[in-house]
Amino acid sequence: MQIIDFRSDTITKPTPAMRAAMAAAEVGDDVLGDDPTVIRLEELAARRVGKEVGLFVASGTMGNLVSLLAQCGRGDEVIVGDQAHTFYYEQGGMAALGGIQPRTLRNRPDGTLDLDEIVAAIRDPRNLHYPRTRLITVENTHNRCSGTPLTVEYMQALGKVAREHGLRIHLDGARLFNAAVALGVDVKALTADVDTLTFCLSKGLAAPVGSVVCGDRAFIAEARRSRKVVGGGMRQAGIIAAAGIVALEQMVDRLAEDHAHAAALAAGLAEVPGLQVDAVSVRTNILYFRITRPDLDAAQLVARLAARGVLMLDLDPRRARAVLNYHVTAEDVQAALAVVRAVMA
Repeated sequence: MQIIDFRSDTITKPTPAMRAAMAAAEVGDDVLGDDPTVIRLEELAARRVGKEVGLFVASGTMGNLVSLLAQCGRGDEVIVGDQAHTFYYEQGGMAALGGIQPRTLRNRPDGTLDLDEIVAAIRDPRNLHYPRTRLITVENTHNRCSGTPLTVEYMQALGKVAREHGLRIHLDGARLFNAAVALGVDVKALTADVDTLTFCLSKGLAAPVGSVVCGDRAFIAEARRSRKVVGGGMRQAGIIAAAGIVALEQMVDRLAEDHAHAAALAAGLAEVPGLQVDAVSVRTNILYFRITRPDLDAAQLVARLAARGVLMLDLDPRRARAVLNYHVTAEDVQAALAVVRAVMA
């Protein structure tokens, strides 16, 4: 039985070019700062996003955590969306390991935070009863908001608010290159107004592991210390960094194919009785859809699809998610839609 896997773009396997680069990678001890392949990846990543320095980390969650630890002290406060990965899916790491308090604001359907609400949430630093507001963190693309990309205009406006109030911005850019491709802009336009960021080399870029944190030299020096204390110091890490280099050099432009396939899948699902999807909101490689039939919930639908080789994830009783990735072709999308129609019938 053919398996068509829409569970996540984290299921991507390394390309043949990545495997070859990993096998041939020149390595050293990254904790001692002498792994040449890691150094090359970090320099390449920093140039791509317009920052001074990069730091190779094991995952996006680690990248977000060390970024917050490097910029906030215990009892400080971070303004974050209530649907943000940093808040929703990272086990409360900022609080558990850093003593950092999240101040959650409502994410709008497009993934943004209302700028007036951000201003209203900033604490008065003169009031000794309050924690200190140190940081605003946003996510681009926004996973739980249909993979929506935050625009250049929004990032510029957010940067203006942060500067006016003496705050820094951290960007969880796990799928940052999806945002740039979807918007048709240079990725630097989306990062110019943030102080720090992390992006994943895995997911749509298809490297087997790793993310890169980027910012200025002083920040990266602190982030490197934070990486060590959470156990993220890797030794001959060039073996996996080599795949990340290939990801950045070869896999960015093809993300547009995933976006096109997601749009086709959304359009097809929207035509199936008993399903509801806002095809217009599908801008990148992530789509959510609702099961409106009262006799069928999301878990049941996902199980029935899996029995026929189509893998998706149920998010709650009425909602499921599909994520496109480079293993799924246009023909796979049509084959999956045929399975969905058969199951729903």
